[in-house]
Amino acid sequence: MAAVAALGVWAAGAADLPEGAFGPVLAAVLVLAVGGTVRLSGDAGGLAGTEGGLTAIPLTVTLTGALLLGWFFLRPLRRRTVVGAPGLAGWAARIAVLWLLAVLGLALAARRTFEVSLGDDLLGDLGELFGVTPVVGFAADVLPTVLIGLVWLAGVLVVAVLVSRGAPLPHELMRFQAGARPAARATLGLLLAAVAVALVVALVVAATEGHTAETFAVILLGLPNVAWLGLTVGLGATWEGRVEGPFGLPMPQVLDEVLRTPDVSELNLGSLVDHDGGRWWWLLVGAAVLVAAAACFMAAASPARVPPWQQALRLAVALALAVLTIGPTARVSARIGLSVLGIGDLGEGLTGQVLLEPQLWGALGLALLWGLVAGFAGAWAVRGVRRRRR
Repeated sequence: MAAVAALGVWAAGAADLPEGAFGPVLAAVLVLAVGGTVRLSGDAGGLAGTEGGLTAIPLTVTLTGALLLGWFFLRPLRRRTVVGAPGLAGWAARIAVLWLLAVLGLALAARRTFEVSLGDDLLGDLGELFGVTPVVGFAADVLPTVLIGLVWLAGVLVVAVLVSRGAPLPHELMRFQAGARPAARATLGLLLAAVAVALVVALVVAATEGHTAETFAVILLGLPNVAWLGLTVGLGATWEGRVEGPFGLPMPQVLDEVLRTPDVSELNLGSLVDHDGGRWWWLLVGAAVLVAAAACFMAAASPARVPPWQQALRLAVALALAVLTIGPTARVSARIGLSVLGIGDLGEGLTGQVLLEPQLWGALGLALLWGLVAGFAGAWAVRGVRRRRR
């Protein structure tokens, strides 16, 4: 996780950070990656007002950590044919202790302040007149970060057990194996396939359209954010957002253009097509292909005796849970600004706002509908193939 985050921060412009700032910024990125919170702050004495906040998860770092932790957790379990609930809980507890210490250290290290120039305009004159030297910074909220980090770890370990084909389950959970594992594996495969498609597109963009450093920063920090946003939009979901100031959504550029409006705008297939032509219908085609493939994979991995309606229901629930996870984790909310004597913000180059969040209930309904239809169709398709082979 640290290596991916470090490369991503470097690609995003870490060379321009003040001396000694790289470590705290890297720690903050890792804190955000496990769901922790980072507060933005500022101070310029009683003559200045500040405001700021940041909610964003670098999901490339998160996904990398989840895959590695899942592999590390499952590796010793694959050597066993049977595992009891106490043994599984004990192994998870040992990992949790190490994880707790690591997250606590990151939360304590993720803090830094910077002096900011007010420029040469009216704000700069006021600052010089009153001796105002604004300081902005960030700091992780230690206790919430530790608690959320433990919840994140628990979620990763549960999903790892669900999707693993070889890891044994405790006797108490064996009855859920046939129903839960195929749906969980299919849904995870769907999400990873969406990231793989987005990676290919990003590499083509980097090779053909320039902006190589910015593109690799997105790949190393937020590729799943873009991939899963595109997946939900392809399913028909609507996101709401707004972009103002110098900050924005770096990739693809059309997202920034659609959301850079005076008021909150809607981001969906309709708004993308209206803004940039019909080529965005490929999101719908891509989502349909991925969901259909997941449905067929789940049906092939399920026992032949499972009726199609039951497989459809399982895929619908799994897809809805995936969308329920994507919504909060892929949302973005960032705002920073500072005024002196109530006049103006901290320069036109440092004040901005980015907001992007889903209309979650509509997205959940669409996920259930897609899961039901695709799960039923996939079950019948696989059943037909099995009959021909007999």
